[in-house]
Amino acid sequence: MPALTTALGPEPAAVYELLAALPSRLQPHGGQPEDNAFLQHMFGEKSLHALFKIHEKLQRYEDGKPTPVVTSAASLASQLVEELQGKSADGEVKELLKLLAKPNLKSLLSVHDTVAQKCYDPQLPPMPEGVSEDEDSVKIIRLVKNREPLGATIKQDDVTGAILVARIMKGGAADRSGLIHVGDELKEVNGIPVDDKKPEEVIRILAQSQGAITFKVVPAVQDELSTKEPKMFVKALFDYDPKEDKAIPCKEAGLAFTKGSILQIMSQDDATWWQARLEGDANPRAGLIPSKQFQERRFALRSPAPVLPIRRSSTRRSFGFRRSFRLSRREKKTNKSMYESKKSEMYDTADVPTYEEVTSYRRHSGARQRLVILVGPTGVGLNELKRKLLICDPQHFSVTVPHTSRPKRNQESDGVEYHFISKQLFEADVHNNKFIEYGEYKGNYYGTSLDSIRSVLSKNKVCLLDVQPHTIKLLRTPEFKPFVIFIKPPSMERLRETRKNAKVISSKDDKASAKPFAEEDFLEMVASAQTMEAQYGHLFEKVIVNDDLTEAFAELRSALRKVEMDPHWVPVSWTHS
Repeated sequence: MPALTTALGPEPAAVYELLAALPSRLQPHGGQPEDNAFLQHMFGEKSLHALFKIHEKLQRYEDGKPTPVVTSAASLASQLVEELQGKSADGEVKELLKLLAKPNLKSLLSVHDTVAQKCYDPQLPPMPEGVSEDEDSVKIIRLVKNREPLGATIKQDDVTGAILVARIMKGGAADRSGLIHVGDELKEVNGIPVDDKKPEEVIRILAQSQGAITFKVVPAVQDELSTKEPKMFVKALFDYDPKEDKAIPCKEAGLAFTKGSILQIMSQDDATWWQARLEGDANPRAGLIPSKQFQERRFALRSPAPVLPIRRSSTRRSFGFRRSFRLSRREKKTNKSMYESKKSEMYDTADVPTYEEVTSYRRHSGARQRLVILVGPTGVGLNELKRKLLICDPQHFSVTVPHTSRPKRNQESDGVEYHFISKQLFEADVHNNKFIEYGEYKGNYYGTSLDSIRSVLSKNKVCLLDVQPHTIKLLRTPEFKPFVIFIKPPSMERLRETRKNAKVISSKDDKASAKPFAEEDFLEMVASAQTMEAQYGHLFEKVIVNDDLTEAFAELRSALRKVEMDPHWVPVSWTHS
């Protein structure tokens, strides 16, 4: 085989490539078939390929490692001083002698010699004694364990009982070393055999080990190419504490997070347990979290959370400030709208809140403003906060003009207080799903349409919308990109103190019906807020407690400025559509 022989000479670094090509180049030339089969098997042996790979890496190291020009610069300097002292003492010689006599230069040359004379070749650990030649190929791995975990979990093979590496946590010590892989079989830890031990016992040995830990493993068969998963970020829609999770394979490897946390998914190799990092966390090691599918199954198996009772004792209702529309509690019970009966239940049970894939989004100059949705129980102060926003900057903030089927009064103008349309047209628009909310009051329809939102946004204004929480999902679209703010009441004690002189207005059309807050109003406000947060809290991006109206308004203004100026995490579908 002259061509192959020639290639080995000038290109020694290509030995592995030649070896890989040999089996396909072997052709019978009158030899015995057994010989060809033997050569095919020998040149295709994985261990031989691995040896040549190691040879090439060592050869590249030898060829590329830096070598010092001299290893005794200090002695050369001393010799130079002796030579120069016997010469004529002109200015340059005197300057050089003075320079060579300086302590800092002598120290520098001494350090140079120390570094140049030291051997930095990798030191391989010695092979353990008593290894049988018939034993499987083993790998001796030495890792230094500081205070951080090793970042690997183990399991026991159901058939053989062997202790296997179950997963490698991305960014952990084991992952950074690149020496331990999923499927490797542990044989010894610090010289202690683990063949007859359970995973819990091995974990205790590892936990008690400090400093350098030596592993003896039988390597698993690894694929040559590993697929690199793209970065994926998700927003957590529930709280999670691995210490409380009985199903997690290793509590210490778990990652705790709270509702609203942004998680970077590092690996989805395991269908049950993903690996993730908290976005912005300095710790490079990933932790285990339940996968979306697994968590959805667990949530589905749980009994539904009890709905907090809402006390019903009055006919009071709130339309909001000038433009928003809201059904009263009694009207909701007796006037089922088409939207509420046909769509609400479908949207509320369509998904289980686990994770939502998100991406960073910043509003570009010239782009439409994001819709701002305010949610909260009746009496919490939504109207007052909206009123203050409209007064402070009427050119920037606006609200929708609702539709109604009632007759226009003398002092009213179409398109200002309301869009006045006939009852038949209103019902037709309801049938065509043009309203996000609507209801009937004293025989007349009232509602907020999608077009009224578009009208405000088309003027490059921030549209402030006050809706029932079940409506949020209809508006979570790429078109509106809503920013949802939950206005939450303070404690009962603070409600009694801060609302003792306030009144509840039954409706915009009947301001004479305003009545002071009663104790049952406070109870219902708190209970309603708890229900909203329990059922729809995963959709809220900001929670503001309206304890003091001035402070709540300042917090609201600050949040709205950040929405317009700073990047935010939004659903991927909002930017990829």
